[in-house]
Amino acid sequence: MTHDHAEHDHDQQISVPALLRASRGAYGHAVRTRLAAEGFDDMPSNGPYILGGMANFGGTAGGLVKELGVSKQAASQLIDILVLRGYLVRDVNADDRRRIDIELTDRGRGAAAAVRAGVEAVDADLAKLVTPADLAGFRRGLIALCEIRERRETEGAID
Repeated sequence: MTHDHAEHDHDQQISVPALLRASRGAYGHAVRTRLAAEGFDDMPSNGPYILGGMANFGGTAGGLVKELGVSKQAASQLIDILVLRGYLVRDVNADDRRRIDIELTDRGRGAAAAVRAGVEAVDADLAKLVTPADLAGFRRGLIALCEIRERRETEGAID
Protein backbone atom coordinates (compact mmCIF):
# COMPACT_ATOMS: atom_id res chain seq x y z
CA MET A 1 0.00 0.00 0.00
CA THR A 2 1.53 3.30 -1.00
CA HIS A 3 0.75 6.35 1.05
CA ASP A 4 2.19 9.77 0.70
CA HIS A 5 3.12 11.65 3.86
CA ALA A 6 -0.15 13.65 4.01
CA GLU A 7 -2.27 10.48 3.72
CA HIS A 8 -0.22 8.82 6.47
CA ASP A 9 -0.73 11.81 8.77
CA HIS A 10 -4.48 11.72 8.10
CA ASP A 11 -4.58 7.95 8.82
CA GLN A 12 -2.90 8.54 12.17
CA GLN A 13 -5.53 11.13 13.15
CA ILE A 14 -8.48 8.76 12.78
CA SER A 15 -9.36 7.18 16.14
CA VAL A 16 -9.20 3.41 16.59
CA PRO A 17 -12.94 3.18 17.41
CA ALA A 18 -13.76 5.11 14.21
CA LEU A 19 -11.51 2.82 12.17
CA LEU A 20 -13.06 -0.30 13.70
CA ARG A 21 -16.57 1.00 13.02
CA ALA A 22 -15.73 1.95 9.42
CA SER A 23 -13.91 -1.28 8.61
CA ARG A 24 -16.12 -3.85 10.30
CA GLY A 25 -18.39 -4.15 7.31
CA ALA A 26 -15.69 -5.52 5.00
CA TYR A 27 -16.15 -9.10 6.16
CA GLY A 28 -19.91 -8.78 6.66
CA HIS A 29 -20.47 -7.47 3.15
CA ALA A 30 -18.30 -10.17 1.58
CA VAL A 31 -20.04 -12.92 3.55
CA ARG A 32 -23.57 -11.63 2.83
CA THR A 33 -22.75 -11.28 -0.88
CA ARG A 34 -21.36 -14.83 -1.05
CA LEU A 35 -24.31 -16.27 0.89
CA ALA A 36 -26.84 -14.55 -1.41
CA ALA A 37 -24.98 -15.69 -4.54
CA GLU A 38 -25.12 -19.29 -3.35
CA GLY A 39 -28.83 -19.25 -2.44
CA PHE A 40 -28.56 -18.66 1.31
CA ASP A 41 -30.31 -15.29 1.26
CA ASP A 42 -32.54 -16.16 4.23
CA MET A 43 -29.64 -16.13 6.70
CA PRO A 44 -30.34 -14.20 9.93
CA SER A 45 -27.82 -11.50 10.83
CA ASN A 46 -25.77 -13.49 13.38
CA GLY A 47 -26.25 -16.79 11.56
CA PRO A 48 -22.96 -16.70 9.63
CA TYR A 49 -21.01 -16.40 12.87
CA ILE A 50 -22.75 -19.45 14.35
CA LEU A 51 -22.54 -21.64 11.25
CA GLY A 52 -18.99 -20.60 10.37
CA GLY A 53 -17.80 -21.13 13.93
CA MET A 54 -19.39 -24.56 14.16
CA ALA A 55 -18.06 -25.77 10.80
CA ASN A 56 -14.66 -24.13 10.69
CA PHE A 57 -13.56 -24.09 14.31
CA GLY A 58 -15.59 -26.86 15.93
CA GLY A 59 -17.44 -24.46 18.18
CA THR A 60 -20.71 -25.41 19.78
CA ALA A 61 -23.85 -23.43 19.00
CA GLY A 62 -24.28 -22.63 22.70
CA GLY A 63 -20.70 -21.43 23.11
CA LEU A 64 -20.81 -19.33 19.97
CA VAL A 65 -24.12 -17.73 20.93
CA LYS A 66 -22.62 -16.89 24.33
CA GLU A 67 -19.69 -15.16 22.57
CA LEU A 68 -22.19 -12.99 20.69
CA GLY A 69 -23.24 -11.54 24.03
CA VAL A 70 -26.96 -11.65 23.30
CA SER A 71 -29.76 -12.46 25.74
CA LYS A 72 -30.88 -16.07 26.24
CA GLN A 73 -34.13 -15.17 24.48
CA ALA A 74 -32.30 -13.74 21.44
CA ALA A 75 -29.97 -16.75 21.37
CA SER A 76 -32.92 -19.15 21.47
CA GLN A 77 -34.67 -17.22 18.68
CA LEU A 78 -31.52 -17.32 16.53
CA ILE A 79 -31.16 -21.08 16.94
CA ASP A 80 -34.90 -21.53 16.25
CA ILE A 81 -34.60 -19.57 13.01
CA LEU A 82 -31.54 -21.54 11.90
CA VAL A 83 -33.38 -24.80 12.62
CA LEU A 84 -36.58 -23.67 10.85
CA ARG A 85 -34.61 -22.56 7.79
CA GLY A 86 -32.79 -25.89 7.57
CA TYR A 87 -29.28 -24.83 8.65
CA LEU A 88 -29.25 -26.68 11.97
CA VAL A 89 -30.96 -29.71 13.47
CA ARG A 90 -31.73 -30.37 17.13
CA ASP A 91 -31.48 -33.85 18.62
CA VAL A 92 -31.87 -35.12 22.16
CA ASN A 93 -28.47 -36.18 23.50
CA ALA A 94 -28.28 -39.99 23.56
CA ASP A 95 -26.29 -40.03 26.83
CA ASP A 96 -28.20 -37.32 28.69
CA ARG A 97 -31.84 -36.92 27.63
CA ARG A 98 -31.98 -33.50 29.36
CA ARG A 99 -29.47 -32.10 26.86
CA ILE A 100 -30.16 -31.06 23.29
CA ASP A 101 -27.45 -31.42 20.66
CA ILE A 102 -27.41 -28.91 17.82
CA GLU A 103 -25.65 -29.86 14.60
CA LEU A 104 -25.19 -28.51 11.10
CA THR A 105 -27.30 -29.91 8.30
CA ASP A 106 -25.97 -30.27 4.75
CA ARG A 107 -27.53 -26.85 4.04
CA GLY A 108 -25.75 -25.47 7.11
CA ARG A 109 -22.41 -26.89 5.95
CA GLY A 110 -22.98 -25.34 2.51
CA ALA A 111 -23.71 -21.95 4.06
CA ALA A 112 -20.66 -22.29 6.33
CA ALA A 113 -18.51 -22.94 3.24
CA ALA A 114 -19.88 -19.75 1.68
CA VAL A 115 -19.07 -17.86 4.90
CA ARG A 116 -15.53 -19.22 4.81
CA ALA A 117 -15.13 -18.24 1.14
CA GLY A 118 -16.28 -14.68 1.91
CA VAL A 119 -13.82 -14.37 4.80
CA GLU A 120 -10.98 -15.82 2.72
CA ALA A 121 -11.67 -13.32 -0.07
CA VAL A 122 -11.31 -10.38 2.33
CA ASP A 123 -8.24 -11.98 3.93
CA ALA A 124 -6.64 -12.26 0.47
CA ASP A 125 -7.42 -8.61 -0.31
CA LEU A 126 -6.01 -7.54 3.04
CA ALA A 127 -2.82 -9.55 2.48
CA LYS A 128 -2.28 -7.61 -0.76
CA LEU A 129 -2.57 -4.26 1.02
CA VAL A 130 -0.43 -4.76 4.13
CA THR A 131 2.80 -6.54 4.96
CA PRO A 132 2.79 -9.79 6.93
CA ALA A 133 4.37 -7.88 9.84
CA ASP A 134 1.60 -5.24 9.68
CA LEU A 135 -1.04 -7.97 9.65
CA ALA A 136 0.56 -9.74 12.63
CA GLY A 137 0.63 -6.43 14.54
CA PHE A 138 -2.98 -5.75 13.62
CA ARG A 139 -4.01 -9.16 14.95
CA ARG A 140 -2.03 -8.61 18.17
CA GLY A 141 -3.76 -5.26 18.63
CA LEU A 142 -7.21 -6.76 18.17
CA ILE A 143 -6.39 -9.58 20.60
CA ALA A 144 -5.21 -6.99 23.13
CA LEU A 145 -8.51 -5.10 22.73
CA CYS A 146 -10.41 -8.34 23.39
CA GLU A 147 -8.34 -8.94 26.52
CA ILE A 148 -9.03 -5.38 27.73
CA ARG A 149 -12.76 -5.88 27.18
CA GLU A 150 -12.76 -9.20 29.05
CA ARG A 151 -10.74 -7.76 31.93
CA ARG A 152 -13.01 -4.72 32.22
CA GLU A 153 -16.15 -6.86 32.10
CA THR A 154 -14.75 -9.09 34.84
CA GLU A 155 -13.62 -6.19 36.99
CA GLY A 156 -16.64 -4.02 36.21
CA ALA A 157 -14.20 -1.19 35.49
CA ILE A 158 -15.52 2.30 34.89
CA ASP A 159 -13.14 5.06 33.83
